[in-house]
Parts: sequence; structure tokens; C-alpha cells
Amino acid sequence: MKAIWNGVILAESEQTIIVESNHYFPPEAVKREYLRPSATHTTCAWKGVASYYSIEVDGQVNQDAAWYYPQPKDASKHIAGYIAFWRGVKVKA
Repeated sequence: MKAIWNGVILAESEQTIIVESNHYFPPEAVKREYLRPSATHTTCAWKGVASYYSIEVDGQVNQDAAWYYPQPKDASKHIAGYIAFWRGVKVKA
């Protein structure tokens, strides 16, 4: 699977984990040079508190377009630190 935005591959892995139709990429599969920390947090009843990254490519910013669970609840421990994408980021094989 690949995560692509503005023509740049942000992440690539054959080892994504699918949860609720979202592909979560292993941390080592993500090109962190495109990620910018965000102060945004949301809460999922069964996964826990999500943290976000904004994506920056060639000076363009996609606010809060990636998220992860640094300390997920027990039911989703298997995605701890894995990163998922949305907001126009194409995730495809």
C-alpha cells in the first residue's frame, strides 16, 4: 500500500493494518520529513486518544491529514504508533 499526496509518496508498506476501512502504516514505513506535529487530539471510545500530524509537501500544508494512537486502549494495542491518512491523501495498492 502507498499513501500519496501532491504527487509524493508519504508512506509505503506491505504490512498495513486495516481498522475501520483505514490502512494504518507501520511507523518505519512513513517518510517523517513530510509530517508536522499538530496540537489536535480526538478520542475514540474503543481506540483511545488520537494525535495528529499535518502534512507539508512543496510548501503546501494538509492540516491534520494523518493520525495515530500513541497509547491506544487494550482493544487496539496492535496499532500503537501506526499512522493512518485522510483528507485527500490517496491510499492505494
